[in-house]
Amino acid sequence: MGQLAKDDYVLGTDEAELARLGLQHRVWRPRVLTAWERAGISVGSKVVDFGAGPGYATLDLAEIVGPGGRVVGVERSGSFVAAARAACERRGFEHVEIVQADLMQDEELPLSGFDFAWCRWVASFVSSPERLVSAMARSLRPGGVAVFHEYANYASWRLAPPRPHFEEFVAEVMASWRASGGEPDVALVLPSLLAEAGFTLREARPLVFVTRPGDFLWQWPAAFIDVNLGRLVDLGRITADLAAAVREEITAAERDPATLMTTPIVLELIAVKGDPTDPPSHPSLR
Repeated sequence: MGQLAKDDYVLGTDEAELARLGLQHRVWRPRVLTAWERAGISVGSKVVDFGAGPGYATLDLAEIVGPGGRVVGVERSGSFVAAARAACERRGFEHVEIVQADLMQDEELPLSGFDFAWCRWVASFVSSPERLVSAMARSLRPGGVAVFHEYANYASWRLAPPRPHFEEFVAEVMASWRASGGEPDVALVLPSLLAEAGFTLREARPLVFVTRPGDFLWQWPAAFIDVNLGRLVDLGRITADLAAAVREEITAAERDPATLMTTPIVLELIAVKGDPTDPPSHPSLR
């Protein structure tokens, strides 16, 4: 069975994954911008992007806060850090800093006094979500806001009509994340972890979509399937025969006008750093 490099992720950090992450960000960008707006991120804000990857969200945050604000992207992967720094340099963003650090190892990051912390699809992959939430809490000033997009029910990723090999693939994706120390449904424990870290939950809402072949949204899961079938074969977690069977099913599904796909349920959480016994400033649990 293949082994992960020390600084690698279960989903990889190569050029194919970098491109997939770019597509994923473009598909999700409208939802992300809406979440940031509701959280209050604006001109002059100071924001930490936890698990910044190649910096796609970091760049958007830099545009929003402007030169009078500050954005720090924290990322473990050296290749992703290099990509993010190069992108910031091309854009001339002097108010952005990309810090290479392992959130599970560098427990005392020199970050404090920030207004906002953003975290998307990071808690699912770390060995200790508690440590991640604690790091976010330390980075924020009192009254600062943490914003999460994390999976709450990954097995809700289904095809209609069902395709059996595709369901094997989804199950193996979840198993591979757990084998590497993560938890695909981590959002289910985040509310309690936030409360323990001194946050008051202000908003919680599910994000799940139904898409058809040819839709822009379809490109997000389709790209994941394409890249990660090869990744799982390389890791020795599935056979090449199963990968081929999944690809055949996806091709057949895309040719079937009756095909629908439900995406994995993502939970959007907006929490304020403060006494959890105090009433939320903007109560909205949906």
